[in-house]
Amino acid sequence: MPSLKALRVRINSVKSTQKITSAMKMVAASKLRRAQAQAEAARPYAERMERMLAALGASAAGSPTAPRILVGTGADKVHLLIVVTADHGLCGAFNASVGRAARSRVRELEAQGKTVRILAVGRKGRDFLRREFADRIEGDITFAGRKRIEFADAQGIAERISALLNAGSFDVCSVIYNRFVSVIAQVTTETRLIPAPLPETAAAPAGGVAASYEFEPDEETILARLLPQNLAIQVYRTLLESAAGEQGARMTAMDNATRNAGDMIKRLTLNYNRARQANITRELIEIISGAEAL
Repeated sequence: MPSLKALRVRINSVKSTQKITSAMKMVAASKLRRAQAQAEAARPYAERMERMLAALGASAAGSPTAPRILVGTGADKVHLLIVVTADHGLCGAFNASVGRAARSRVRELEAQGKTVRILAVGRKGRDFLRREFADRIEGDITFAGRKRIEFADAQGIAERISALLNAGSFDVCSVIYNRFVSVIAQVTTETRLIPAPLPETAAAPAGGVAASYEFEPDEETILARLLPQNLAIQVYRTLLESAAGEQGARMTAMDNATRNAGDMIKRLTLNYNRARQANITRELIEIISGAEAL
């Protein structure tokens, strides 16, 4: 059995850890409220933009001069995966779930004879994928040290994607991230960015009739302006969803860690009291035995 001093040191150590995890839980809860509000506010705009592009792209997709962001390159050989994770850990399986999904997707595509390139957004995803797919990583982007994600950050990523598309570096682009559902639930999601998934969004709503639009100037001119903006909006929405999911996962993980630390302190305190009582009993027996020997 450990000595009383060792048990006291262990109890104090766990209490210090409990204070840290409790503080991190409160910080994550504070950040979660802002991140959740941003993510929920971005959803309606992004969904309306998708519907607008569905109406525009339905007629322009078949044109030989249609923008490449809308129709892609026409091939399906090279896939670019945007893997969005956090820059920091201590958030449970948040980063690992995205990393595993990306790894499975890479293996699936390569089994089909495709070439895969990876753009890692977040240090944890980069470190996870670099162990096995270092030669596939096109680059990495980190927001470490930033208090909040701005739309300009998403625009920078969108411009980088557009530059790779114009250079012919890929044919299909998809993003893998954790979509925020609630504080205790984040769903790992894969969404195609290029070519734009118009057939699904162009369908008429259930029980209704698809809206009819008249455009001035022509559809292709409007698409040339809207498509790059929509790409940035979809990337921005992804970053906000991931940021909200990260804080929710961290708050849950730190809450579990705090409660586990409390349970460990109770067990260690019980062991400490038992060991202390055993020492007192042994000392009393030694005193009584010595007195009887005299």
